[in-house]
Amino acid sequence: MGEICIPVVETSVEKALAVINEVNPLANLIEIRMDYLRGGSLALLLENRKRPFIITNRRREEGGRYEGEERKRLTVLEEAVYLGADYVDVEFATKRSFLQSLIRDRRETQVILSFHDLRKTPSLKELQRLFGQMIRLGADVIKIVPFARSWEDNLNVLSLIPFAKGKRQKIVAFCMGERGKISRIFSPFLGAAWTYASLDKRRASAPGQPTVRELTDVWKQMR
Repeated sequence: MGEICIPVVETSVEKALAVINEVNPLANLIEIRMDYLRGGSLALLLENRKRPFIITNRRREEGGRYEGEERKRLTVLEEAVYLGADYVDVEFATKRSFLQSLIRDRRETQVILSFHDLRKTPSLKELQRLFGQMIRLGADVIKIVPFARSWEDNLNVLSLIPFAKGKRQKIVAFCMGERGKISRIFSPFLGAAWTYASLDKRRASAPGQPTVRELTDVWKQMR
């Protein structure tokens, strides 16, 4: 079976720590959504972690909740690198000079360069061109997640996985939305680094995201 990343979408550090304890036995990776948190210590969250952590401070334009000053949003990612987070996830639409410096100065942290389209899936040609632009920046992992308006959209996005493997580039690629669920399930079998699933329906961080139970039940039936 593939690797599962479970997002933590709590509003306080105390609640986040409680959920982290709950998901530790279920997750291969844990994503901390800093855009949901209302203050609190990132250092405290990163202490004594049992799984690799992804630190994300997602812009509202790409499905997140962060609406403040851009400089403050990015400072959280810089702090995550300084504190030795396993991964930081930063949007490809971020100012290019910041992306270059974050990747250059990442120390032991791996940088996930991400792209989300909340309305549609670009054509295969556009997706491959986007992938080419992202790979040139030197990210450790490329993440491409558009919205599926048709079943065929899943095929375009999933085809990026063998495309990336041919270039020896780690990738996470699937579609959002109800019609995109199938790509979330199958992407690890094609070689995606991981897929995302929520602890329960109430804690989903994106449309079409299955729960861990739903995902693992389907995977068991496929064995």
